[in-house]
Amino acid sequence: MAVLIDTDVVSFLYKDDGRGASYLPYLSNQLPIISFMTLAELERWTLARNWGSRKRQHLMKYLRRYVVHSTSSLLCRKWAEVVDGARRRGRPIATSDGWVAATAALLDVPLLTHNSADFESVPGLNLISEKGAY
Repeated sequence: MAVLIDTDVVSFLYKDDGRGASYLPYLSNQLPIISFMTLAELERWTLARNWGSRKRQHLMKYLRRYVVHSTSSLLCRKWAEVVDGARRRGRPIATSDGWVAATAALLDVPLLTHNSADFESVPGLNLISEKGAY
């Protein structure tokens, strides 16, 4: 079994933020996957915070525990469906969140996120969030 992990949860786990602990049970015996978009967001994070090469290398080493799902023509089509569907329902989704949602939908795996409201406009997603638990 596999689970897609949103950027916020990866960040909590990496920074050893207390909110991350509530997501650990969902990762037990699961293949942990992140979207290429999560990797891109974390790369931007290192630039925005002016990280040096040592800190960035530490993050990249940490991220090796996750399978990064890359883009494909199938994922591009799924992203278009997700983003356009959300727009048609009157609840547009951010481009980056659209990629994460499309990845979870394409792989048909649960999405672990602390920001479930960002994905509620995408029908059929299996959202797992512990936001209220913390």
